[in-house]
Amino acid sequence: MGNKSTESAAQRRRKKAEERRAQRIREERRRKIVRTTGVSAAVVLVLGGVAFAGYMEYQRRTVEGLQEFEGLTNTHVEEDVDYEQSPPVGGDHHAAWQNCGVYTEPLRDVHAVHSLEHGAVWITYRPDLPEEQVEQLNELYTPGSYVVVSPYEGDMPSPIVASAWGRQVALDTPADERLGKFLRLYEQHPGVPEPGARCDGAVGMTAAEIEAAGGDIGVPGMDNGG
Repeated sequence: MGNKSTESAAQRRRKKAEERRAQRIREERRRKIVRTTGVSAAVVLVLGGVAFAGYMEYQRRTVEGLQEFEGLTNTHVEEDVDYEQSPPVGGDHHAAWQNCGVYTEPLRDVHAVHSLEHGAVWITYRPDLPEEQVEQLNELYTPGSYVVVSPYEGDMPSPIVASAWGRQVALDTPADERLGKFLRLYEQHPGVPEPGARCDGAVGMTAAEIEAAGGDIGVPGMDNGG
C-alpha cells in the first residue's frame, strides 16, 4: 500500500513537472508570436511612414499640369525675340531685366524673360480677367519678392499663366492651389541660370511706356552684368 502511494506521488510530481514544462513552452511560443507580430507591425509602420512621407514630398514638389522646357538659351540681345512659348519661359533676352512688381499694362517680353533668369516668377493674365481676380494676383507680390504680375496681350493657354525659367503652368483662377505651390517651388529657384541676381534697379516701365519714350528704358547706370 505504501509502495503504491510512493509511486502515485512520484507520478504526480512528474505530471506536474511535465505540465509546467508544457506551460513554459506555450508561454515561450506566445512571447515569440508577440515579438514577431510586434516587429512585423513596426516594420509595416516604418515602411508605411516612409511611403507616406515620400508621397507627401512628391505631392509637395509636384504641380499638376506643369510644363517643363529644356535647352533655353540666354544671350543678351537688343531686338525683340520671337519666343516659342506664349508667354515665354526663357530664352535670349535684353541685358536689362524687368523690376519685380505689379504692372497694370503689358511688359516687353525680353525684359521679363531676363527677370525669369534671375529666379523671378512672372504671373500673366488676360486683359479681360475680372478685376477682383486681378487684385488677388497683385497681392501675390510683396516688396522684395521675386514676382512680376502683369496683363499679357499675346496668346495664352488659359486666363492666368505662371512662368518661371523653363517652367510654366496654366490656371483658370487665382484660387487654384497650384499657383501657390508653383511660387513656393520656383520663386528664386537655385536652378536658374543666374540665381541670386537682382530683381530691381533696372526696367520699371511697361511696353507702352518704353515705346512712348522712343525705346529709352531709363536705366543708364544699370550694371549689365546680371
